[in-house]
Amino acid sequence: MPSRPPKSRPRTLAKRAVTSLAALSVAALLASCAGGSGSAGSSAGDAVTLWGITSDQEETVDPSVADWNAAHPDAQLEATYFEGEAYKSKIRTAIGAGAGPSVIYNKGGGTLQSYVDADKVVDLSDALGDDLDRFLPFALDPVTFDGAVYAVPMKAVAPVVLYVNEDVMDEAGVEPPETWDELLVAVEKLNAAGVAPFALAGAAKWPELMWLEYLADRIGGPEVFDAILAGEAGAWSHPAIIQANEMIQDLVEAGGFADGFASVTTDSSADAALLYTGKAAMLLQGTWVNNTFREQAPEFAESSLGYLPFPTVEGGTGDPANIVGNPTSYFSVSADATEAQQAVAIDYLKTGLWDEPFVDRLIEANQVPPLADIDDTIADLPDAAFGETVYQMISDAPNFQMSWDQALEPGQAQEMLTNLDRLFNLQITPEEFSTNMNATL
Repeated sequence: MPSRPPKSRPRTLAKRAVTSLAALSVAALLASCAGGSGSAGSSAGDAVTLWGITSDQEETVDPSVADWNAAHPDAQLEATYFEGEAYKSKIRTAIGAGAGPSVIYNKGGGTLQSYVDADKVVDLSDALGDDLDRFLPFALDPVTFDGAVYAVPMKAVAPVVLYVNEDVMDEAGVEPPETWDELLVAVEKLNAAGVAPFALAGAAKWPELMWLEYLADRIGGPEVFDAILAGEAGAWSHPAIIQANEMIQDLVEAGGFADGFASVTTDSSADAALLYTGKAAMLLQGTWVNNTFREQAPEFAESSLGYLPFPTVEGGTGDPANIVGNPTSYFSVSADATEAQQAVAIDYLKTGLWDEPFVDRLIEANQVPPLADIDDTIADLPDAAFGETVYQMISDAPNFQMSWDQALEPGQAQEMLTNLDRLFNLQITPEEFSTNMNATL
């Protein structure tokens, strides 16, 4: 990857970037919360609760909660985990009723902003202070509103990369594409060789969004989506959006995606399976899929898997080092919790979450933490080459665009996914897509 100038907002972290900075003890925090109703965790009503989702959170967060509880017998956390879709509806209902958990899992962006606007989460800026400097700057952007920080990263970073099956590419005489024109040439050659150029889980809809996000950025830069996020009238009709959607439909018509892509799901990683079984040559997906390859097709992951940035677009004004995806996921503190509960929750996020064992668990799970200055730690990843590539990408990226479906308000995001799916299936034109989406602004 070519070298680039250093970022303008460097953040440093002493030692290994995971040693907790000096903080107030729970006892001191509780003492300052005279308005709280009893000591945190002393009764069911005062329990300090944490809600998250299953799978990797249970593997990384739950041990962290257990460590905290062992060290804080008078300030216990009660963690409950839900399946992803079930969590979305349950947390909305609970927060709306003022009965949400003390610690709230979220992905930042539009959903968190709705909590902020409704005064449902706590401004953590002053409480965390310099502790926020441990994180790479982009990780805090989706949770910062009007200069205030309302959540703390609690998970790995997950940009979107282009995966390739190098064996399939070699057999078809195709080089990994670095430009859009090269991508179109690759599509033609791969189709001639009887191989689907790209796997795509169209049934899930959100994997289609990765194409629009990258193309719009490559063509027009981050300003294109910034205008949409700001609600500017007609923002969805920006020439970069129109051109990106034209390019998507050109790719569909050229046979760029595996037959039946509209029915391929992310369940059981069906899109990844198309790549590692050699039925498709490339896949645009998040970094989490690398672990899928390692688990389901270890020989392929070891010898045939390649990955590279999204191609450039000739004439585009976006920086080719820009990336899209999920900066990370987050924990916020409920404004409906008592002051005593808030004190415990904040102290856990400040001193208990990002300790060395937590980071070690992420590393062991082959995940890249959103922390500054951990180059040496990244080398300990089971797939160090992939981790180092990803860490370089996120460290050097001038802009890390949060996935649009997370950045937007939930209703608008769903409308976008619905219309984008219709666009991929050639049911509407790029202009109709923009018209439909402008109506949501």
